[in-house]
Amino acid sequence: MKTWLIWLKFAWQNTLRNRRRSLVTAAIAALGSAAILLASGFALYTYESLAEATARDSGHLVLGTPAHFSSDEEIPLQHGLSQVNRLRATLLADERVRHVLPRVAFTGLISNGDKSTVMLAAGIDPDSEFAVKGPFLTLTAGTLLTADAARPQAMLGADLARSLKARPGDGLTLLASTTEGAMNAMDVTVAGVFTTGVPEVDKRMVYTSVDTAQRLLVTDKVSSLGVFLDRMDATDSARQRLAAQFPELSVHSWEQEAVFYQAVRNLYNRIFGALGIIIAVIVVFVVANAMAMAIIERTREIGALRALGTLPRQVLLMLGLEGALLGSLGAAVGALLALAASLLLYVFPVDMPPPGRTTGYPLHVTIDPTLYALTMLAMIALTLMASLAVARKTVHLPVVDALAHT
Repeated sequence: MKTWLIWLKFAWQNTLRNRRRSLVTAAIAALGSAAILLASGFALYTYESLAEATARDSGHLVLGTPAHFSSDEEIPLQHGLSQVNRLRATLLADERVRHVLPRVAFTGLISNGDKSTVMLAAGIDPDSEFAVKGPFLTLTAGTLLTADAARPQAMLGADLARSLKARPGDGLTLLASTTEGAMNAMDVTVAGVFTTGVPEVDKRMVYTSVDTAQRLLVTDKVSSLGVFLDRMDATDSARQRLAAQFPELSVHSWEQEAVFYQAVRNLYNRIFGALGIIIAVIVVFVVANAMAMAIIERTREIGALRALGTLPRQVLLMLGLEGALLGSLGAAVGALLALAASLLLYVFPVDMPPPGRTTGYPLHVTIDPTLYALTMLAMIALTLMASLAVARKTVHLPVVDALAHT
């Protein structure tokens, strides 16, 4: 242990010989570490946010018939679930299950009498949907749906309401094909107007109650059941348990339903993976260049150490420790910079302008101790290997040639 401390002391003193070069090398390592940590932290925050949003929208698990997930419907609810109340009671008996929300997905027309337009509609349980999912939409006018309303109600996307010139309290007509293939119409009252922040959704989306949707489609079925668990990491075990309990049904996890999440994750993995490789290459070249200059200047000194009996591996160890010291110093400073920047984003919020949306979302960077530890170890390892690779040839020069170097 004492020998290691001596070699470490020698390495530290050698890095102070040319303070400017050492400072530049450590600064590059610090900036590289900070860039990797901030980019990776942003990617992790995006993954976590998308995962939570997807699970909140569909449920941690989605229960439906096999055909619901694999086939298109020719008529509404052709592959729907029946005996919903019995299924919900059975699911809620599971200690991990907190809520079970039914959903009726259908399409049709919505009209104000003078103008009709296509709608994408969803029948939901008003008493539970908004309480369980939280603020998944922003109400811009009116109120949320209520289950005990005197007349059937509907909530409209902001752009759809603007197109139909509809305001809370106005009457509209929903038209859709029933499960028998006939057309049916139902008058509804506009309860509220909302925005999701996605223009394409706001142009077509309509929410109504499950009861209203079933009366319009003339059925007692629902499209699927969203199962909300007590925590996210219980998803896989709960999926296996429910799949064994209901072999005649299909149980999908939120991740299987999250097409957008998968696309964003694959894209970010490629982008930030390439960024990390580029930064690592830059750091390696900077450290290798700095160590090469230091070794060339000290070739005769290395020869003198060899002549005095110092073993090549001992000299190599000393030079490698110099690079590792610069890398560890840079990694530590970079970690502090990344931590400070991440915390400042909580104190001074910055909104990101996401593509395809009308509202931004806060820019945050996840502070993951494992990520910080791995990044710092990787930076130290890179600088150590770069130093050893550059020093290897000079250390093994014949003593006479090293002493004669000019």
